[in-house]
Amino acid sequence: VGLHNHGFWRPKPLLDTARFTLSFNSRHRKNHQDSQALWKHEAVQKYLETLSKEYQQASHLLRADSLNDFEQRTLRRRCANLSPIAAAFQEIKEAEREVQELEVMCTELDSRDEKQLLELALEEKESLDEKMNMLCRKLFQLLVPKEKYDGSPVILEVTAGRTTGGDICQQFTKEMFEMYQNYADYKRWTFDIVNYTPAEIGGLHHAAAHISGENVYRHLKYEGGTHRVQRIPETGLSSRMQRIHTGTMSVIVLPQPEEVDVKVDPKDLRIDTFRARGAGGQHVNKTDSAVRIVHLPTGLAVECQQERSQQMNKEVALRTLRAKLYQQIIEKQLSQEQSARKLQLGTRAQSERIRTYNFTQDRVTDHRISYDARNIKEILSGKEALDKLINRLLEFAEIEAVTQYLENLQALEGGG
Repeated sequence: VGLHNHGFWRPKPLLDTARFTLSFNSRHRKNHQDSQALWKHEAVQKYLETLSKEYQQASHLLRADSLNDFEQRTLRRRCANLSPIAAAFQEIKEAEREVQELEVMCTELDSRDEKQLLELALEEKESLDEKMNMLCRKLFQLLVPKEKYDGSPVILEVTAGRTTGGDICQQFTKEMFEMYQNYADYKRWTFDIVNYTPAEIGGLHHAAAHISGENVYRHLKYEGGTHRVQRIPETGLSSRMQRIHTGTMSVIVLPQPEEVDVKVDPKDLRIDTFRARGAGGQHVNKTDSAVRIVHLPTGLAVECQQERSQQMNKEVALRTLRAKLYQQIIEKQLSQEQSARKLQLGTRAQSERIRTYNFTQDRVTDHRISYDARNIKEILSGKEALDKLINRLLEFAEIEAVTQYLENLQALEGGG
């Protein structure tokens, strides 16, 4: 909280980390497994107390008549930012007091006659713990700034990796693409296939889709990366030998730019047409409706063959090209902003596996947050189980962002 020498309000910034992406080597993971654990951290309490006092002081100053119009507008904006944080802070404090009162009650209820009352108190405590976690999560969501691209639609691409096991990667890639398609349906998003290149034995080499809806990029941004599968193939020699094969596929998630975001000079494009291949209806292999566009300055190439019209395929391909060019701009900014910290880019994490799907153990492991989920079929169905995993990733990212900010704050205080 601070006032200028002449009485002018100088607002302190809220959490101002530019963007957060998941870190594979966070030394805070042990200490901050969930939002409630981070809430109890001394630095977090001190920071939130400061914001709460700032809100109270700003509210008090707003009621004074000594401010000019500009100062009043500045204070109102600051109060609007701080109000939900201060309210959530007080709400958690109240819930925490209720938990403490219940804990005291539980220690006193130890006679047999009070066994039923003790059980009720323990149930109430469990319910309050869940409420505390929810409130802490809400608070940290308020602290962490919304990313510029969180509300954007995306281009999602899947590509099969290579393995000596034959078609295991292609089959897994198809299952993953269908998982995201089902997840889009579960979230009530629109899922439009842009490109689809099937493999010979029922799998999938490569596919891309345009996904639009509410907060699509926010939910899918950490899906980008290498996904590993371990399974015994259902057909072939290795299936009879009960031999486990390991394969990979990669996912790329690109925020979809608006037309104005990226300008592409037609002179920089080479546009080729060819006959569509694979499933797609009567027009396949009869007309040169498929389009491939190469951006000559960067060498980026995209293609689309899903529409019957060559012009429509060209429009979709151009939209995908803009998304890829836009992504290069984003990554350049991120590398500059985060050069001091080696973070895994959530949009193009091709260098390391981010998740393993082990069919023989019926387990999915996300290596970035050491999270295990049972029942692979439920995850691959693209519904509640996948949504739970994705939300766990988002919560972890929020916790890491708050931790990062507090680290920076403490370093500044220590240096000053």
